[in-house]
Amino acid sequence: MRAPLGWPGMAVTAAPIHWPRAGALVRTPVVTPLGLGLLAAGSVLVRTVHFGTGFWVDEGLSVGIADRPITDIPGVMRLDGSPPAYYLLLHLWIRLVGQTSEVATHALSLLLATLTIPVAWALVRALFGERAGWIAAVLFAFNPFLNAYAQETRMYTLVVLLGLVSVACFVGAFALGRSRRWTIGFAVAHAALLWTHNWGIFLGFSLAVCWAVLALRATGDERRRIVREGLVAAGVIVILYAAWIPTVLFQVAHTGAPWANAPKLAQLGLAPSRLLGGSGQWLLLIGAGAGLVPLLRERSRSWPPESRAAFATVLVALLTILVPWVVSQVSPAWATRYLAVAVPPLLLGVTIGLSRAGRLGLAVLALTALIWLGYNGNDEKSNVSDVAASVAPSLARGDLVISTQPEQVPVFNHYLTEQGVTGLRWATLWGPLKDVGVTDWRDGVKHLEATSPSRDLVPLLDATRPGQRVVLLQPDFSNLPNWRAPWLALVRERSATWEERMRNDRRFRVLSIAPTSSFPSHPNPVRTLVLVREPVG
Repeated sequence: MRAPLGWPGMAVTAAPIHWPRAGALVRTPVVTPLGLGLLAAGSVLVRTVHFGTGFWVDEGLSVGIADRPITDIPGVMRLDGSPPAYYLLLHLWIRLVGQTSEVATHALSLLLATLTIPVAWALVRALFGERAGWIAAVLFAFNPFLNAYAQETRMYTLVVLLGLVSVACFVGAFALGRSRRWTIGFAVAHAALLWTHNWGIFLGFSLAVCWAVLALRATGDERRRIVREGLVAAGVIVILYAAWIPTVLFQVAHTGAPWANAPKLAQLGLAPSRLLGGSGQWLLLIGAGAGLVPLLRERSRSWPPESRAAFATVLVALLTILVPWVVSQVSPAWATRYLAVAVPPLLLGVTIGLSRAGRLGLAVLALTALIWLGYNGNDEKSNVSDVAASVAPSLARGDLVISTQPEQVPVFNHYLTEQGVTGLRWATLWGPLKDVGVTDWRDGVKHLEATSPSRDLVPLLDATRPGQRVVLLQPDFSNLPNWRAPWLALVRERSATWEERMRNDRRFRVLSIAPTSSFPSHPNPVRTLVLVREPVG
């Protein structure tokens, strides 16, 4: 008979300890929300280092457009040149939080950036498995582009979120052959992206090229399925976007980006570093390449689904950067921030590569995340808030503010209002201004070319009563290479002419200049000249 365990004089052999495997731990119900929560918390810490940094010109436009009756916003966008979705969302957010401060409005961008973490995890996990899902979550949690724009009152984190859903669902529907719901998810997300930023058109074009290649490489039933699902997606997108098409065609013809120059080849080469962080991009691309190259070299007739997915993300990422660069050679509209549409396919391609690179991929991911912790946004975007604070004490109701750079009006008005200064008269180079929340970009260059001090400035000065102040707000032109685009060159020329005319008007005396330094250390610097009309006699 076998002795019971633990009897005196009997030897006891300890049972071996079986530690739970990592995969089992990950599947534990509490681990997933805990892991995503820790990633989100770490992400928020990085993305709030400069959370209260003052607005720059574009953020002033965001608040100026959103802080008006919601029904007015779509019509106003004909002047601005952008779709209305973000501004409608920001309007609702402002009404919810009851403030238009930097922290209050940046919080919406932070929320949208944080949402990319669980969304990336869920979509990528469904497509490529558990490891890939967590890699994607880490990449979207600490990506330098998102770190910067999570602290800015602009639409770019929303663009990344919608682009992530669009590209991931596209890969699921067309590269991996998933069900119709992936097709519908792609179409709805992409239509929402088109309502958010016009560069969604470039991403859409890149996806269409990829769809055509996938269809051509497929055979038989698979080709018919890809073609059919593509037509379904196109139909849904057209239906959802149709109402905005007349406006976007008008914007293309009349607004555009007159402030932009044709980008140089160097700017194309620097684009990945702008999106992936300068010092970490090569490490990340090399690590991802270790997993992507074997997939991309797969040349079997069957073309495995994972290889198709890798091909799709790489092709779309490259085209979404290259196509707008080429288009901007003819019609300049290049801006690094607009490359938000390229972040999702780029990070999804990197995710596939790292997930297939074994321990090397995990090591590269860890090192990249550590490097990215140092990219925590801009500590200053403009000196406009400081300049507004310096001139506000000398202003009173009825005084006149003339901005020679029209797009600076919304942000300067925002900060003067914060200082308690209201009831001012506003004007730009083309005369009196009624709506101080938006810039009219329609045929902007032609509009500025037609201005003259005798027609547009002198009547404003004549209407100023003795004792009233006139503020001339203009950019600082110390960095001349930044002022060569058609719109900006005219702003610089007209600013000099307007200032000379005002200084030579004997009815006015200069009260102050701010800032006093002629060599600003600020990004996007502005300066003011404050004059007072002398009493008659």
